[in-house]
Amino acid sequence: MLTDAQCRNATCSPGAKRERYADSGGLYLEVSPAGSRRWFWKYRKDGKEGRLALGSYPQVSLTAARRARDAARLQKAEGVDPAKARKVEKLVNPTGVGSTFKAVALEWHGKQVARWSPSHAKRMLSQLERDLFPWIGDREMSEIQPMELLAVLQKVEARGAIETADRALMLCRQIWRYWLPTASNAQRDITEGLKARLTPYRGTNFPAIVEPERFGDLLRAMYAYKGGPFVRTALLLAPLLYQRPGNLRTMEWAELDLDAALWTIPSAKMKRTVESHRLPWRLNS
Repeated sequence: MLTDAQCRNATCSPGAKRERYADSGGLYLEVSPAGSRRWFWKYRKDGKEGRLALGSYPQVSLTAARRARDAARLQKAEGVDPAKARKVEKLVNPTGVGSTFKAVALEWHGKQVARWSPSHAKRMLSQLERDLFPWIGDREMSEIQPMELLAVLQKVEARGAIETADRALMLCRQIWRYWLPTASNAQRDITEGLKARLTPYRGTNFPAIVEPERFGDLLRAMYAYKGGPFVRTALLLAPLLYQRPGNLRTMEWAELDLDAALWTIPSAKMKRTVESHRLPWRLNS
């Protein structure tokens, strides 16, 4: 059996393509002419010889390599080919990220950013960090139970944030649906049915003003506003441009062509539409 000192001092003989230093139970350290040292476990499956890479030394110590060998031997004893199991694992988790809720959620979030506005992406990440990661971020996805997730959502409800709890559940539902194709067949979407256990939330919208007299009152109130110049300007522009408040708030001089009376809103500000939004603010005479 090898010792740590032998592993540290292992070298490849001159002219050899590789040098192998045997430990026990099929475990050996392979040293290349360039000096790299890697652990392998040799085994036989269905009459054929195979070998499983267990990592590089010294990143993987002698003790760790023996533990990895023992785990692979247990797989083989259960009828599983360790090398094939490793390939399946790489297919299931090609990025190498963990399978904790936080790791999966951040991977899912990263996939959505390209089609989200920057403000929406930031808002989603903030909610994950505030309402979910502190409680289940380090938990394995496969181990989180429905009542555990419900308890986390009810913590949000307890502070009176009913809408936020509803939105957090929708976030979790998307994360679970993203993760499930890579999970084992025994896993399911634990968010199913949880909405019924939360306080019902129905979004409310301000009713549209359709009566001419009331619309006139609104315009007069906007023109009479005596607050700061930025808000006042936005209020005066709103009924002329008919754009979302967020678009008005983030308007930049570079977007304006004063001679052509044209405002071009970049696609990145229009919920990632393909083309920019071109908005004339008056008819040419």
